[in-house]
This record gives sequence, structure tokens and C-alpha cells, in this order.
Amino acid sequence: MATRSTRPPRSPQPPGPIRWVAVFRNATSGSWRPAAESPDRTPVLYAIGEMAQAVRARGEEVAVDLWGPGENGEWARFDPTPASPETSAPAASATPAAPTNPAASTAVGPGVGHARHVERMEDRRHQVIMAGLSRAGLYDLAAEDVTAVRTLVDHVDEATLRRIAHWMAVAAGPVE
Repeated sequence: MATRSTRPPRSPQPPGPIRWVAVFRNATSGSWRPAAESPDRTPVLYAIGEMAQAVRARGEEVAVDLWGPGENGEWARFDPTPASPETSAPAASATPAAPTNPAASTAVGPGVGHARHVERMEDRRHQVIMAGLSRAGLYDLAAEDVTAVRTLVDHVDEATLRRIAHWMAVAAGPVE
């Protein structure tokens, strides 16, 4: 009796000139389509993480291939997971500032202003830790990673999270 693999077939090589390309598999049609492309690798890795989160939010399985320039100048397939040494480049983006909205702090009833303040602070702590993870090259978070981030946000103050994010950025180091 033959066993069938549940892994989808690999994506075909993207058409056109050599650049960094993320190719996602559409589970319903079984086809592969380019979803992000850039001459630089970092924006494509960031897009992979964002798109993977969206696909998982819809309850679908993520299948992605990363194509780019190989050592000999030809197309090459790379591992899109951030754990590989080739894809652990830190993000060049700065930490996003928390949006300020003066109307949000206006209390409508007793305790509402406090609840909004608590929610804003949780959002800020979440932004801090996510920016640190991005700088460390971790764009695509698994379910247990999301749980760990939520635990940190719920139990650690913002100053400590900023220090942890700084450590992640330093550990990622410059791309050589």
C-alpha cells in the first residue's frame, strides 16, 4: 500500500528576471501564485510573515516557497522559515510608534477611560515585542509563538519588553 504525502508539491520557478519572490499555494485550487517580490530579501520575508498570519487566521494551512538569486546567479529556492541562517536577517524598519488619539482617552462612563488606557498600553507592549521579533528576523509566528507573545504582553511591563526587544535586535546583528 503506497502512502501519500500531505505536503503539497514544490512551487514552479517564478517567471521573469531573478529577484526575491514569495510564492504561496492556494489550497482550494492547488495552484501556486507569486504573492510578494522585491530586489531585496527583507521586504519579501516580512510579507511572508504577514500573509502567513492572514492565511492562518482564515483557518487554512500555509504553504510558501521563497525564490531568489542563487550563488551562480540563477534562480534558487530558499527556506522561508526564519530559523534558517540565510533568512535570519533583521528587519530594517523602526519600532512603530503607538497611535495617539486624544478622543480615545475621553471617558464616556465610569471605568471606561481606565479600560481604554489599559487596552492602549497592551497594544503598545504588543507592538514593542513584535518589532523586536521582526528585527530578529522572526516574521512568521506559529500558534505557540503567538501565545508566548500574549503571555509576555499580559505579564511584563513595557520598559522590560523594550529591553527584551533591544536584546533581540542586537542578537540578530547586521547583515554582512
